Amino acid sequence: QVQLVESGGGLVQAGGSLRVSCAASGRTLSSYFMGWFRQAPGKEREFVAFISWSGLSIYYADSVKGRFTISRDNAKNTVYLQMNSLKPEDTAVYYCAAARDRPTYYNPQGYDYWGQGTQVTVSS
Repeated sequence: QVQLVESGGGLVQAGGSLRVSCAASGRTLSSYFMGWFRQAPGKEREFVAFISWSGLSIYYADSVKGRFTISRDNAKNTVYLQMNSLKPEDTAVYYCAAARDRPTYYNPQGYDYWGQGTQVTVSS
């Protein structure tokens, strides 16, 4: 069993930056595939970014490509999402997710464990 806890969300002005973190407990994250998803009010949960256990495979949603960076520190059992040039449309609850086996990275159903989410609000 893996417990995931996100942190680092908050309120930021458009154009600003935030880094959200996902810390794991219970088991080491080093063998898990990790994803970040987000969900805005009234919308479905959507894929943001993916990183393989080795860090060699990374994918981003088109809407965040060039602005967001996913990374992981297996020694710290933590995955990060650095968000730059934030836009009001990035406002959402951000969730991290872990998969034991390589998932279809953009499909939430492929992930086995989820955190509780952290709110990111971007003001215009």
